[in-house]
Formats: sequence, C-alpha cells, structure tokens
Amino acid sequence: MTDLEKVSGEVERLRDEMVKTLVELISIPAISPDYGYEGEYDKAQKLLEIIKDWPFDKVEVYNAPDERAKNGVRPSILAYYYGQDGDKSPRLWILTHMDVVPPGDLSKWTVTEPFKPLVKDGKVYGRGSEDNGQSLVASLYAVRAMMNLGIRPKRTVILAFVSDEETGSKYGVEWLIKNHPELFRKDDLVLVPDSGNEDGTFIEVAEKSILWFKLKVKGKQVHASMPDLGLNAHRVALDLAYNLDRRLHEKYNKRNELFYPPESTFEPTMGGNPADSPNIAPGEHEVVFDCRVLPEYDLDEILADVEEVTSEVEERYRKEIDGMLLPRISVEILQRGDAAPPTDPNSEIVKILKEALRKLRGKEAKVGGIGGGTFAAYFRRLGIPAVVWATLDETAHQPNEYAKIDNMVEDAKIMAALALL
Repeated sequence: MTDLEKVSGEVERLRDEMVKTLVELISIPAISPDYGYEGEYDKAQKLLEIIKDWPFDKVEVYNAPDERAKNGVRPSILAYYYGQDGDKSPRLWILTHMDVVPPGDLSKWTVTEPFKPLVKDGKVYGRGSEDNGQSLVASLYAVRAMMNLGIRPKRTVILAFVSDEETGSKYGVEWLIKNHPELFRKDDLVLVPDSGNEDGTFIEVAEKSILWFKLKVKGKQVHASMPDLGLNAHRVALDLAYNLDRRLHEKYNKRNELFYPPESTFEPTMGGNPADSPNIAPGEHEVVFDCRVLPEYDLDEILADVEEVTSEVEERYRKEIDGMLLPRISVEILQRGDAAPPTDPNSEIVKILKEALRKLRGKEAKVGGIGGGTFAAYFRRLGIPAVVWATLDETAHQPNEYAKIDNMVEDAKIMAALALL
C-alpha cells in the first residue's frame, strides 16, 4: 500500500473528528470590524487550542495591529509540518481564512441560526461552513492523517490560517507579505482552496481585476410638483448610470475564453436616495458599480472614462441654484484590485493537482480564470505560482450556507496528495 493510500484511509477514519472541528469553528463568529464586529481573535485562539498537542514542527502567530478588533489585533497562524528533508524540503502552502461575512437577513436562515451549526443530511450548516471552514478543516486533517501515520511528506506543508480575506486582506495576507517577506520563497507552491466547482475539476489560475466605485450625485431637493425649483438627483443618477454602463460595455468588449464569463462585467449593484415620500424629488442619490475587468485592460483608463462621463452628465444638467452650480457628482473608489499575472497552466502546482485528481478521483481537471478575487493574486505578483481549487456547492455568503461533509473529506485527501506526490 502506498503512502497516499494509507493517508487517504486515515483521512476517512478521521471523518467524525473533522465534522466536530468544523462545528466548533463555525460556532465562533469571526467577522471584520469593517462590519462592526470584533474580528478573528476568538476563532484563532480556538484553532490554537485544537492543534496545541499536534506534532507540528513549528507554529507561529502573526498579529496585524487593528485597534478596532478584539485585543487590537487581527491574527494569522502558520503551522509547519516538515517534509522528508526537514526545513530544506520544497514547500507547499495551503492558505485558508478564518473570517466570515455577516449572516445577513436572519429570517432567511430557515435550517438553523448562522452560528449554531447543524449537521444534517451529510452537510454542516452555518455561516462560514463552506467559506472557508470546509477547506480550513480539510487542510488541517490532511496533515493530521500524515502525523498519525508517522509519514513525512515529500514537501513541507505550511498551513496558513489568515484574517481579513472577506474585506480586502489588508490585515491578512497583504500584511504578512508586506511586513514579513522573509516567510516566502520563489520556489514555493501555493494552494488557495477558496473557489471551485461541484466536482472539483476546475483549477483557477487567473483572476480579473476588481473595481468597485460609488457615484454620489448632489442636486437640490424639491417638491415633485415644482421640479424646476430644484434639481432631481435621482434623474441625474439614472442618466449617469445608463450612459456609463453603455460606455464601459461598448469600449471594453474584448473576450478571453480563459475566463467565465469571458468578457469584462460592469454591474450597477446598489443605489438609492433619502427621499421618503412619492412627492419628493430627492437632492441626493448614490449608485455603486461592481466591475470585474479582463487583465488586458488598465483600471486607470476605466476610471478616466468614469470621470469623463461624469463630467458630461454634470454639464448636461448644470444650473445655478442658490448661488451654487449643480449637480455635483463625486466618484469614490470602494475597492480596487489590479489583476496579477496568471499562474502558468504548466507550472508544477497545476501538474501535481491534476495528477492528484486523476489518481484519487479518476477525473481530468481544466484550468481557467474567474471574476472573483482571492489572495492567490498576492503570490502571483511575487512570481510564486498559486492555484485556487476546492470542491464546493457554492453556498458561500448565502442564507443556510453549508459544507458537504464528503467534499471536506475528499478534498483533504487531495491536499495530502499535493504534499506526497
């Protein structure tokens, strides 16, 4: 029996313990201070408690300072299990995140409450179960299985459990790379199990640029029966959103079949004004755009177009009211992430992952790009090959989010294979 077969069998034996650990972690909210919560400190402490007697060769805690968070820190944990040549072995990083998004509308949680996990019908329900608890626990027990059998992998495994993935990584991977560059090597291999498909046959090697921006229109509120006395910001915002949407789709229309969808997307997602009556023409209005842009395009050029269309609309409606020229339109960038160079589809991490899927599942995987952003991009910018892969039902961020237990167990076997092959 090969080491991979032995480890896969041991992972299977650990199934119930994996479920118990996932339930324990889901029970602890770990939501960013950006949403008004305390952050990841409590979950990090629980995770350290769980692994305190495991024979990791080294466990390090890095605390990014954030005065808004509990105890003023956003922790990240690195746990090392050395390979056959000790610390000199080639290294495989598996990075998961401890933070989760807020539960949202509680009335839509019909199976269980967000932080009261429920095991039912082969699934574990709760906020953060699939995103990213499933993969976090899978990575833990991929290593635990090797430990239990006394098997040293071909590659040193570094399990990274980080903060702040859901709100931009400023206090997570980005902070680690900026403040502790010595942690990373050019010959490292990186797996980020934070996106995927239902049968685990999609390997993400590229991501689009991300640009979120808010347009704020200021006019002058007035009674709707006398619109000429003011300036209806709602009408200006509708015109602005329509023309901007048309400009961006017409100008940035290239297709790249590596991605799904294969074109850039420009979606107005949020909007509104403070008017609370049908007979009020509002003096303020906001519109938010979520743009996922093919790497071929420069976000600065897109922002220049936003400013140009904004100026055109301002000119079209301009009038002087009470000594002020209106409308006034501002552009606020909410998030920006320029696309990183893609991982080479022929890189070692891609080849090993494909081989593992063939050996353990008898399936051929395909590579491609996504519109979402993950922290794989930070490694790609360092020239370190990173792939994003997992087997997911894609219930992340939804009410009644769940992790399928079979997916968690089977992904742990694949993660172990990446270290052994």
